[in-house]
Amino acid sequence: MLKHISDYDEFHDSIKEGLVLVDFYTTWCGPCKMLAPILEDMAEEYPQLTVIKVDAEEAPLLSAEFRVNAVPTLIKFQDGKMIEQRAGYMPAPALQRWLGL
Repeated sequence: MLKHISDYDEFHDSIKEGLVLVDFYTTWCGPCKMLAPILEDMAEEYPQLTVIKVDAEEAPLLSAEFRVNAVPTLIKFQDGKMIEQRAGYMPAPALQRWLGL
């Protein structure tokens, strides 16, 4: 499943259960644009994975909370707990390994 979220409360409700990958991006970011189709494919291919896309400029409170200072920034959550955060583009095989898929 893939969701676009900018609301603070909706975000926190969406990360509570299961494996969640959050992508902080901006519309002008080249690596973000390269990553987008990979995340869309993964959201379809892995039903146990929820992918949340957050425009870092439209959600400044969320960006500040997770100290997003580069885009793309990817954050892995499991059942509401932040597991790991990485900045920069990741190709699909590396992303799948990182997520344990």
